[in-house]
Amino acid sequence: MSPLSNDSVPVLTAENGKRYKKSKNKLSLHFESFITLVYLYMELPEAKQKFIEAWGKLGSEWGINRTMAQVHALLLITPEALTTEEIMESLSISRGNANMTLRDLIGWGLVEKQHKPGERKEYFFAEKDTWTIARQVAKERRKRELDPVIKILDELSKVKGDVKDPAYKTFNKSVTDINKLAKNVDKTLETMLKADESWFWGSILKIFK
Repeated sequence: MSPLSNDSVPVLTAENGKRYKKSKNKLSLHFESFITLVYLYMELPEAKQKFIEAWGKLGSEWGINRTMAQVHALLLITPEALTTEEIMESLSISRGNANMTLRDLIGWGLVEKQHKPGERKEYFFAEKDTWTIARQVAKERRKRELDPVIKILDELSKVKGDVKDPAYKTFNKSVTDINKLAKNVDKTLETMLKADESWFWGSILKIFK
């Protein structure tokens, strides 16, 4: 029989269709089991690297660049403070990039500089408490993004015009509505920043009851 003959092509029937589906499901289960085993037997260094890469990708979601997020991730999962050289070596980044990134992280309040007695080197340590990190990120984003918007909207809402003019009425209403929303968001963030973790999550859960 020729490899390309019609006799070599399987005929699709209900029976062999069921067999194919069954084998496909088994293959899917085997693949999922394999992936689970890979993660179970993953060594700590590899797991750390995956965390750093994932945190780097998430960084853009809360307003920082990839390298900044990766340096933060490295410090976040390292129990002791690290030197600039150790960070450079771990992430394969230049000294200039490391220095600039650490300066930005300190500016965000996510990393602090430390000095050890008898040593000239500077060490860097990241806050480990996730609630403190979340509040600090919210605080910085509020200052860098929301506050400037509210300031501009306050100025725009004072623009004078003819209240009978449709163009002015539409502009004024849009600015006023957006400003009101922005200030409500600002008040919510202010409450969150002053609250402790248990109060915050308790309030969130009440909304969904």
